[in-house]
Amino acid sequence: MREKILEDLKQAMKNQDKNLLTVIRMVKGAMQMEELKVKHPLTDDEVITIISREIKTRKESISEFEKGNRTDLIEKAEQEIHILEQYMPEQLSEEEIDKIIEETFQEVSPKAPNDMGKIMGLLTPKLKGKADMSSVSKKVKDKLTQ
Repeated sequence: MREKILEDLKQAMKNQDKNLLTVIRMVKGAMQMEELKVKHPLTDDEVITIISREIKTRKESISEFEKGNRTDLIEKAEQEIHILEQYMPEQLSEEEIDKIIEETFQEVSPKAPNDMGKIMGLLTPKLKGKADMSSVSKKVKDKLTQ
């Protein structure tokens, strides 16, 4: 994953693709900061975590830009999200996510809403990078309160 990002950085420089170059440089910088923090080269899972964090940040920014009626910034953030999503693993469909949640519920047999930590602890390794974990968390919470 890391090599692909660095290779795409070189290609974006050659092609003078400013949007792609800006986003990849941002990802590279975030990766370098994380490597300094953890003191080892990042694994693909760690790179995916960084990229999903960046996507989440941009989605939050879009909601703020909508409040301020800044369509120019909304478009820019959406373009950046589109570029970042190319580095993410293929996302699971809603049906696949629901099936994994259901299997985990059968495995854990939760009795109360405070079992959410157990369920999310099992779901996170299965779904991380393949699904929006905030929507997964919401689905689990809704299912627990039924």
